[in-house]
Amino acid sequence: MSFAEISKDKSIIDNASKFVDSSFDEAVEKLTGLVKIPGIAWPSFDPGELQRSAEAVKSEFEQLGFFDFVEIRSAPRPDGTQGAPAVLARRAGSADAPHVLLYAHHDVQPPGDRELWKTEPFEAIRVGERLFGRGASDDKAGIITHIFALKALSELSEDLRLGVTVFIEGEEEAGSESFLNFLKENQKDLEADLIIVADSGNWSTEVPSLTASLRGVVSQTFTVKTLDHALHSGMYGGPLPDAMTAMIKLLASLTDDAGDVAISGLVSDETNGPEVSLEQLREESGLLTGVDRMGTKPITQQIWGEPAVTVIGFDAPSVAVSSNTALPEITARVSLRLAPSEDPERGLELLKEHLTNHAPFGAEVSFGAHEMGPGYFASKGWASKLGHEILSEVWPKPSVDIGVGGSIPFISHFAALFPEAEILVTGVEEPDSRAHSPNESQHLPTLKRAMTAEAALLMHGNKMSRK
Repeated sequence: MSFAEISKDKSIIDNASKFVDSSFDEAVEKLTGLVKIPGIAWPSFDPGELQRSAEAVKSEFEQLGFFDFVEIRSAPRPDGTQGAPAVLARRAGSADAPHVLLYAHHDVQPPGDRELWKTEPFEAIRVGERLFGRGASDDKAGIITHIFALKALSELSEDLRLGVTVFIEGEEEAGSESFLNFLKENQKDLEADLIIVADSGNWSTEVPSLTASLRGVVSQTFTVKTLDHALHSGMYGGPLPDAMTAMIKLLASLTDDAGDVAISGLVSDETNGPEVSLEQLREESGLLTGVDRMGTKPITQQIWGEPAVTVIGFDAPSVAVSSNTALPEITARVSLRLAPSEDPERGLELLKEHLTNHAPFGAEVSFGAHEMGPGYFASKGWASKLGHEILSEVWPKPSVDIGVGGSIPFISHFAALFPEAEILVTGVEEPDSRAHSPNESQHLPTLKRAMTAEAALLMHGNKMSRK
């Protein structure tokens, strides 16, 4: 839908900034409360906590007094089981004003090894300018950003024209299995001119970003078998290939000696953006001194536009229980990140072809479960232009477009069901947020700037009219 575009209004941005400044302690308090709820959508965790998380989020949006309705809804997964609870709220705006959909998710990753945490993962501990805890950044800070942007819009706008829908998903970290069905079942309530996805990050704490591309992903479980039963490694070691050795050789074939992906036929996409030095990569990632990077392409090109393969699972005896045994079969799981334009089904087939064709010693390769998700290239319109202008005003340095090496497959579902909507992928993370890792944290000045920028964008949208 076409709108009469407007440029940034400094007075709107200043008013949004003052409001956020005065409300920020309250925002941190609310974020702390949400982090303390361990809502995890994985089957091995208590679903009652996930429901409690949804109820808490619903209550926060109800308290705004802004929406026509605020409800907890769910949709079936492809296997017929009911999906996790999501929060859906909608306010009908003026017919000639834009309608904005605000997305985030309330579920979080499992905490992982608690011994690796410097704080309790679900206690929300503030240390200096950071709030530590699982979900503090990914993605409960995104929820808080939406809440306080709406509070600013509501309290600072004399004539409230903007239509707003909020969709807070409950199983993003578990693969968003019910996402597409949820969109289809609630399509009328979710229709929008602009979709703001608060689930990405920024170039740094000083440089804000809009995400212009995301890689796709496939993961595949497979088994390598060389024997019909286990054998004594001394009696038969030498002529008989054990499955472990065959698997190691097969996994090693996925990359060449320089570390570039060796799976033939995969697509690469040229990307443009700020460059990352090896020193910066080492500092941000924890790459040990003396350990070389993989690959030969520029680092941002490699992360944003090239395929990447990682071994993410391996079923093998631990050292503690190992014996002098030649194992007959071994199972592994690999994750293959794909260039944004790559068809994930094609990527999966190329991966399987490689594993089949490169099995050493004629080993049998069989395939188990797989997952896949498409990449994403952003289309640019009035919202991205205005968004960059506002971000550049709010942050210390100008805004840039970035690619993200990770995947957010559900964004392609938004694009498919709402083809006329512009999608802005934003977020509150930055290189040291450590989302999904131990010691996840939210940089609080970044959160404040994100809240200010989204509030200002919504307030600008409130003044726009259809052509």
